Amino acid sequence: MTDLEKKPFVTKGQLDEIVKKYPTPFHLYDERGIRENAARLREAFSWNKGFKEYFAVKATPNPHILKILQECGCGTDCSSATELMLSDAAGFSGREIMFSSNNTPEGEFKLADDMGAVINLDDITHIESLEKELGRIPEVISCRFNPGGIFEISNGIMDNPGDAKYGMTTEQIFQAFRILKEKGAREFGIHAFLVSNTVTNDYYPMLAKVLFELAVKLKEETGVHIGFINLSGGIGVAYRPDQEPNDIAVIGRGVKKVYEEVLTPAGMGDVAIYTELGRFMLAPYGCLVAEAIHEKHTYKEYIGLDACAVDLMRPAMYGAYHHITVMGKEDAPCSHKYDITGSLCENNDKFAVDRMLPEIEMGDLLVIHDTGAHGYSMGYNYNGKLRSAELLLREDGTVQMIRRAETPQDYFATLDGCEMMEKYLKASEKEG
Repeated sequence: MTDLEKKPFVTKGQLDEIVKKYPTPFHLYDERGIRENAARLREAFSWNKGFKEYFAVKATPNPHILKILQECGCGTDCSSATELMLSDAAGFSGREIMFSSNNTPEGEFKLADDMGAVINLDDITHIESLEKELGRIPEVISCRFNPGGIFEISNGIMDNPGDAKYGMTTEQIFQAFRILKEKGAREFGIHAFLVSNTVTNDYYPMLAKVLFELAVKLKEETGVHIGFINLSGGIGVAYRPDQEPNDIAVIGRGVKKVYEEVLTPAGMGDVAIYTELGRFMLAPYGCLVAEAIHEKHTYKEYIGLDACAVDLMRPAMYGAYHHITVMGKEDAPCSHKYDITGSLCENNDKFAVDRMLPEIEMGDLLVIHDTGAHGYSMGYNYNGKLRSAELLLREDGTVQMIRRAETPQDYFATLDGCEMMEKYLKASEKEG
């Protein structure tokens, strides 16, 4: 597979028209791709009557996107009060919402409970916090499990859950279930998040086996009714063009096989399966569109974009790979080696290092792939940079702005009563 075989979901002709109305940089999302992917997930787990995907709001916290996913049958997974508010604004309520927080600030359990959300406890000490806030224990409750040690599958070590801050030990989750049952809980769920961004069809079935076997023991030893098991996230995407993407149909069949081997014989064939996918649901259906505005020839060849790490933090933070297409030059030879950079006063503000690409000229539009999850959402305002707009490419080919670009007025808005900034605030108001 060549470096050019990862194709954007938008054409150069479409982008040329979009940029006439919406200046770069911006994040663009593909409604058709989102809906088709959600349908594939739903079909893969259609064997389970209670299946539901709880989209991880942190991945793409925009109510317009959340609404599309709701129409596709998804719920939301929230980890903060603000994410709960976003879910509420998009029309989610009750058991359409899971609240999976950690180190939870006071008041957030009550907000989740007021919305009817299913609360997923990260730590055994949260039982006391929950009861203090609510004056009771909800009848439906979930607990997050961490098996510790090293998590391995057939192709080697995946991650080290023992180093993760999430979840309860085996001993703690048994104790938690007994306490919660005694305090009035009637329906229990189990949740676990062990690894991130796996590109293997083996991960979910292996995790399912761990959780299903735990569920059987919990039922036998504590007598609780387990209503659902949440496999959480962890299914990744093929960021690199030479990677084989996950096959969700194969994954679904793998989980079904383990379900029938472990849960069904234990009389637990009515347990609902939940997922909590963010990256898998959205990453390939979003891209960052930027313009080449500067070239520099020193010890290396640099191309500077009008976007920077505030628009996409993953390459700077993790050294993560994001594929890049120079629009209109998809068939040109990748004959030039570039560092693709932003304008932050940080040397890690690079979207690509030593990347072979077609020759880039000033004014070229570059599409940075797979930014639909953990792209805009990880943005920040370092160097006083303003975050970009978010646009939605609708199924009918029209484009809708679903979040405007930030302005100086937005940046200065929290400087409450700061007379020194008054003239800039007024100027921004006039521009608006």
